[in-house]
Amino acid sequence: MFKPLPLYIGLRYTRAKRRNYFISFISLTSMLGVALGVAALITVLSVMNGFEKELRTRILGMVAHVIVTGPDGTLEHWQALKTQLEENAKIAGIAPFIEGQGMATHRNQVQGTLVRGILPQQEDQVLDIHGKMVAGSLDALRPGSFQIVLGMDLARTLGVFIGDKITLVTPHATTTPAGIIPRLKRVTVAGVFQVGMYEYDSALAIMNLEDAAVLFRIPGKVSGLRLKLDDLFSAPRLARELRETLPGNYRTADWTYQHANFFRALKTEKTVMFVILFLIVAVAAFNIVSTLVMVVTDKQADIAILRTLGATPASIMGIFMVQGTVIGFIGTILGMIGGITLAFNVETVVPQIEALFGVQFLPADVYYISELPSELNWDDVITICSTAFLLCLLVTLYPAWQAARTHPAEALRYE
Repeated sequence: MFKPLPLYIGLRYTRAKRRNYFISFISLTSMLGVALGVAALITVLSVMNGFEKELRTRILGMVAHVIVTGPDGTLEHWQALKTQLEENAKIAGIAPFIEGQGMATHRNQVQGTLVRGILPQQEDQVLDIHGKMVAGSLDALRPGSFQIVLGMDLARTLGVFIGDKITLVTPHATTTPAGIIPRLKRVTVAGVFQVGMYEYDSALAIMNLEDAAVLFRIPGKVSGLRLKLDDLFSAPRLARELRETLPGNYRTADWTYQHANFFRALKTEKTVMFVILFLIVAVAAFNIVSTLVMVVTDKQADIAILRTLGATPASIMGIFMVQGTVIGFIGTILGMIGGITLAFNVETVVPQIEALFGVQFLPADVYYISELPSELNWDDVITICSTAFLLCLLVTLYPAWQAARTHPAEALRYE
């Protein structure tokens, strides 16, 4: 079977038992270093993808994919607009809402809140608040009942539970003979929910849509319509289409715009972690340079003999590039297998490590996400492995080029 000379000799050198075991040791450490770096990169990026997915799921549990509202922040005759939007095949659910700022007080406790008015029977079309209830029920939010559901941290701060009454203070002032006083309304706590995101659990209060309209003095109006899409990643495009095609002056916002800074920060952090961890691969790859330099020095006589037999400088260069490439290839493959295996089993491995050493990496009373989620992205795997292998290939060029420059007469002078 035909084998190119550089490939044949390069593989012979790789398989041969070297006289200098120190070179073999450096080759092994270089290979293991590449494998460790690739495995660490795949595992860490998979965990970061898992965190991003978990956070996105929790955020979208309380935020619609697209919001449609009027130029002044309210919508009148929203039922007609809702009927029109229901004809769009890309929209899976629609629900009206009212939002306003306020303060919740109970005894000596005061906490700023975001008051949201909803229709409980339509809310499931857009958000899964029913599934996040830890006490009480959204069905208690009947029109005229002035009952309210609080985030768990907000309820804990105020020191209230189901059946307790709190006072809502809104920025809409009331003029009386005694002067201008804030608008106050006593409401009854009907339930507690927990999303797992501090900004919602500590500040969000939910009540019936009609009660919220009375509280904020916008009878017959809503703040807007929340839309749920079949494909959440098409939200920016659909928001732009609705803004351009809907008759009238409407404003739209999608979930990527509402939390742009947050997701941009996650992307930046992921990029920085990739660069930092890739330095492990870089260090291991540059160990290949040391290995090949010592191999070239050790094989000076062999190189000279090959040159005198007619081997070209390109052939000599190819021989030593094969050695470095084999080290990088095996290291990359081992790292890929280890990284994929660990990424698929990190949710099992971490609890075992915690149980073994008696520690807890993410205590539930401190972190909202107390488990390490993992989501393997095959594009990340391809990028990591191809980049690592390419780097290993590039670092072989210098020592291989040095071998190709060897002069036979100089190398054989003292042989």
